[in-house]
Amino acid sequence: MGSRLRAVLTGIALAFSGLVASEAWHRGMWGTMTGAGLVAAWIVLLHAWRSGLESAPASKAAPALAGQIDSHRLLLDGAPTPMLAIEGGSARALNRAARQLFATDDRVLPMPTALAEGDVSHFRHEGRSWRIDRVQLAAENRAVITLIDIEQEERAAEARATAEMIQVLGHELLNGLAPIVSLADSGLVAIDHSRPDMPLLREIFGTLTRQAEGLQRFVEAYRTLARLPAPQPRLIPVEQLIADLMRLFAGRWPQVAISVDVGEGLSWPMDRDQISQALWALIQNAAEAASADRGADARIEIAVFSRDQSLAFEVRDNGNGIRSGHEALVFRAFHTTKPEGTGIGLSLARQIAHAHGGTLSSHRSAYTVFSLLLPKKGRDFGVSY
Repeated sequence: MGSRLRAVLTGIALAFSGLVASEAWHRGMWGTMTGAGLVAAWIVLLHAWRSGLESAPASKAAPALAGQIDSHRLLLDGAPTPMLAIEGGSARALNRAARQLFATDDRVLPMPTALAEGDVSHFRHEGRSWRIDRVQLAAENRAVITLIDIEQEERAAEARATAEMIQVLGHELLNGLAPIVSLADSGLVAIDHSRPDMPLLREIFGTLTRQAEGLQRFVEAYRTLARLPAPQPRLIPVEQLIADLMRLFAGRWPQVAISVDVGEGLSWPMDRDQISQALWALIQNAAEAASADRGADARIEIAVFSRDQSLAFEVRDNGNGIRSGHEALVFRAFHTTKPEGTGIGLSLARQIAHAHGGTLSSHRSAYTVFSLLLPKKGRDFGVSY
C-alpha cells in the first residue's frame, strides 16, 4: 500500500514539475524552468533508488533500479534542457536533450572535465556556452546537472526587454502626443475664426511648447538609459566616495537628517562615476519620499559594509514606503509617481548595478530599504587589488 501511494504521489509531483517547466520554457523563465527540471530529476532518481532497495531479491535490485529510471525517461524527455546524472567520474544522459547534445544513448564518453568539478559553473561544448546548474545528492560524488544554453537565455532576456521597452515607449509617446494633437486642432479652429482670440492662441501654443519639451525630455532620458557605457572599474576608497556624496546631499537637502555608517578601510573595484550616479539616485529618492511623508521629521540612514564577498550599500528612509501595487514597477523605466519625475533614476541605478555584476532590490521593514550589492569581481574587470 505504501509503495502504491508513493508511486501516485511521485506521478503527481512529476506531472506538476513538467507543467511548471513547460510554462517557464514558453515564458523564458530559465531559473524557474531549471528548478522544475532538477526537482523532476531528483524525484525520479529518489523513487528509483527506493524502489530498487525494496526489491526483495538482492540480485534483482540493479535491474529494478534501471527499469524504474527507464520507466520515467519519457517524463524527463519532455524537459527542453539537457539533464545529466553524475556519479564519480561518469555521467549519464537523463533525457532526450542530453542524449542529442552528447550524441549518446546513455553514458557521456568522454565526460567533460567541467561536469565532474563541483566548483565549475560554465563550460563550452559543441561551440556553445553552457551554464551548469547542479544539485548535489545525499550520496557522495552524486549529483544531478541541468545545462542552460547561455546564448538562448540571453536572447530570451533580450526579447523580454525589447517587448517591455516597446510597451513603455508606446505608452509614453501616445500619452504625450494625444494632448498635442488635441491642442493643435484647437489652435487651427481658433485661427480660422474671423477674429482670432490671441490670448487663447498664446495659451494653446504655450501648452504645446511645454508638451513638446516634455516629450523631448522623455526621449533624452531614454537615450541616457540606452547609451550607458560599459563600466571602467578601478579600486575606489569607499569612505571617500560616500564623503563626496554627503557634501552634495548637505547642499541639496539641508533639512533632511542623515546618518552614515561606513566600514573602515573598505576599497572596492567599481566605476566610480556610475556607482556615484546610482547611489545619488537612491539617496535623492529616499530624501524626496521622506520629506513628502514626514516633513521636518524626515530621516535617511546609509550603511556600507562587506558581506559574503560583496559590498553592500543600504539606503533607508522613514517615508511611508512604496505605494501598494507599485512594488514591481519601481525599477521600471519611466514609471514615476512624482509630478516632476522622469522615472529613470531607479531604473538607471539598477542597470548600473547589473552592469557591475551586482543587484539592486528594495524591501520594507521599519524603514524603506534599497540595497545595492556589488560582487568583488576585480579579476573579471582587470583590476588588481
